[in-house]
Parts: sequence; C-alpha cells; structure tokens
Amino acid sequence: MRTIGAAEVEAALEFGPLIERLRKMFRSGCEAPVRHHHTIPTFDQHAATLLVMPAWQVGRYIGVKLVTVFPDNGTRSLPSIMGSYLLLSGKTGAPLAMIDGPALTVKRTAAASALAASYLARNDASRLLMVGTGALAPHLVLAHATVRPIREVLIWGRDPAKADRLAKQLNRRGMKVSSTQDLEGAARGADIVSCATLSREPLIRGEWLAEGVHVDLVGGFTPEMREADDAVIARARIFVDTREGATKEAGDITQPLAAGLMTVDDIAGDLFDLTRGDRAGRRFYNQITLFKSVGTALEDLAAAQYAVEVT
Repeated sequence: MRTIGAAEVEAALEFGPLIERLRKMFRSGCEAPVRHHHTIPTFDQHAATLLVMPAWQVGRYIGVKLVTVFPDNGTRSLPSIMGSYLLLSGKTGAPLAMIDGPALTVKRTAAASALAASYLARNDASRLLMVGTGALAPHLVLAHATVRPIREVLIWGRDPAKADRLAKQLNRRGMKVSSTQDLEGAARGADIVSCATLSREPLIRGEWLAEGVHVDLVGGFTPEMREADDAVIARARIFVDTREGATKEAGDITQPLAAGLMTVDDIAGDLFDLTRGDRAGRRFYNQITLFKSVGTALEDLAAAQYAVEVT
C-alpha cells in the first residue's frame, strides 16, 4: 500500500484538473452515505468533532476519511483538522493508498467552492474578499482564481498579523493581495466573498452586500456555527453542496430553517443539479448568489483517485 503525504498531495493536485474531476464525479454520482458526525467533549473551550466519511463506486474504488476537528488547537500552534484517507480497491477490497487527510480536505473543499463559483459567480468577478486566515484560505483564493479572473484579493482575519503574512505569501504578478481590518468596507467592494472560519456568530451582514456578489460559505459545519446573518440568506439565491448535509449540519441553513425564515424549497439546488444542468445557477447579472458547503465524501473519493493517479 502506498503512502501519500501532505507535500505530495499539495504538489500534485492542481486546481484546474481537480475541479473537473469533481464536476465529473457530481455528474456521475457515487454511493456516499451521510457522514458520521460525533461531538467529543474536551478540556478546552470548545468540543471536538470526529468525522467518518465513506464513499464507493461499485467495481472501482472504496474510500473512507477519518478526521478530527479540534477548534482550540490554534492556541497550541497545531492544525485544527487532522486525519487520514484510506483508498481501497472496489474489486478486491485491497488497500491501495493512505493519503494525508488534511491536505486532501483543503484541496477538495476549495475545489468544490470553485466548482460552485463556476456556475454562480459573475464571469467578470475580479475582486475577492477572503474571510479567515486558516489552512483553507490560501487554497480558496487560488481555486477561485482558477475559474474567475481574480485580480485583487483582500484578506480579513481576527488576527491582523496572520492576515498580513497570508497576503504577502499570496501576492504575485497579476494578482494583488492585501490584508484589511475593514471587514464591512471589503465586503461592500467584493465580487466574491469567501468565508472559511470556525465562527459561531455571523461575520457577513446582508446589508453590506453589493448587487451581483457571490457569497461562498465554507467554515460552518455544525448547526451551532454561523458565518452570515439572516439578511444574507434572505437576499441570496441559495445553493448547497448536498441537501442532506447542509440541511442537517450547516448552521447558516439550519438556523434560518428552524426560525421559519426559509424552507427547504428556498434552496435552489445543489452541486448535482448544477453539474447535470438540472438547475440554472446565476440567472442575471445583479443577482446575489450563495453557496454553502459542509463537505461530502464524494469529493474526497474523487480527489483521492486523482492523487493516486498523478503521484
């Protein structure tokens, strides 16, 4: 059995081909039961999460990801997400590869957001606001720049020093990247707002959004977490990665549902609908669109197959 480490995953999984792998997998589909999601108490401020995510394609591959999320690990200078992905043969069950879980996760998560943006963001979207400075942030910037002509990026984080460091890391010819402490002003000027935080309180306000903006919410993966307020939900045409996951786990969806501010019928579609052409994405230039993801094992299986093929 092969072992594919984080550095190999980082070097091998280019966003262009990875986005197309996800597009193809959502079109064809695979078996991906709703993930096991367990809350585990800790001695820290926040509880931890254990995720077990299986998926398979009959006669081809079987895969399962096992990851933990410890939100307070940042205080120890440790990553919040750790774990591994096991890929097995769908013909014999034999183990084929053990892949670094966090590296695979950030790549496929960013690719899924870019896949959604390819249907939902304006074709001329060039100004991106990145909210959050964690492991996902640089990948989301680069993934969005793969599908849209991003030329100007502002990065906001609770720690301005982290935002400064990330901006310097990503700044390059053809894409100006700066940090900002003015979240409201940055949101008002953005074409795409991408959030990847562990926030439990809304960060983005609906009143800040300009017409035509696309909002990409990645961070909240439990019903208690929230990155956008109810006004954002009310103003946007809403898409999710999967209805089963988002309506059970995403606080940005479950809280407005519980409050009666929206119904499941207000979700215009998911990535299956978009990639298969069953639902139109953005319908007019000034429309505000929103994509909420919690992650699906389908994405891990597609990314793991790609990683094994190119490493």
